[in-house]
Amino acid sequence: MNVLKIQDIYIYPVKSLGGFRVQKAILENRGFQHDRRWMLVDENDRFLSQRELPQLALFLVSQKDSCFKITFRSNPNSEFDLPFVVDQGENVIVSVWEDSCAAIEYIKGSQWFSEQLDINCKLVYMPDSSIRFVEKEYAHNNEIVSFSDAYPLLLIGQGSLDDLNKKLKIPIGMERFRPNLVVDTDKAFEEDEWKQIQINSIVVTIARPCARCAVPSINPNTAEKEKEPGATLAQFRKRDSTIYFGQNILPKENGTICCGDVVKVIQ
Repeated sequence: MNVLKIQDIYIYPVKSLGGFRVQKAILENRGFQHDRRWMLVDENDRFLSQRELPQLALFLVSQKDSCFKITFRSNPNSEFDLPFVVDQGENVIVSVWEDSCAAIEYIKGSQWFSEQLDINCKLVYMPDSSIRFVEKEYAHNNEIVSFSDAYPLLLIGQGSLDDLNKKLKIPIGMERFRPNLVVDTDKAFEEDEWKQIQINSIVVTIARPCARCAVPSINPNTAEKEKEPGATLAQFRKRDSTIYFGQNILPKENGTICCGDVVKVIQ
């Protein structure tokens, strides 16, 4: 039996913008440190994503020594330094799907993104004092989450993408599915069978399969909506009119996760 390991770790500081790979990440109560603590909202303080604005895929995010650097493919001469944390600014109540929670507007970021996107929008940060709960139906201990769609972490097995790519005329990268953790599985969709796993010494629970929207069909290099992989996934990963790919997970404790950490299936 092959020993499973963490192959890749990704962090997405701003919801629906590009992410980047790291060698290790600090796991906190609401997910990885810095993951989706920032978000763009519209004039009604409702979240914006690639579903409404595919061009958000063109914003590239990288980490500098003391901040994140954001660049826009459509305007390569313009870049923006985003602090890891802000604690001062206008307090706003923002909405993510059916949830509402407190946030802080970062005026400089609002102005920069409004100019780049040519719309009126705000860039907001989720402070530690803001509490947003995971769906009660799937929570185990009143877990909280950042601006992610619903859960602290998303896990996908490499074997699942490999299986999908065998069915596609043009293979795609894992970035289409925006996972936090990629496990070096050989078996396709092995993670569907997991209920609880241990990463190094950290135990996490599989909450539920991840329901996929149209975002994986948005080309991250062009922001164009494509037929694939949605059309192919619908042929073998669809049930009850929903496509599933990957697993939403709930950590039972905090700690540090590194690439190369052993993954043990407990249940």
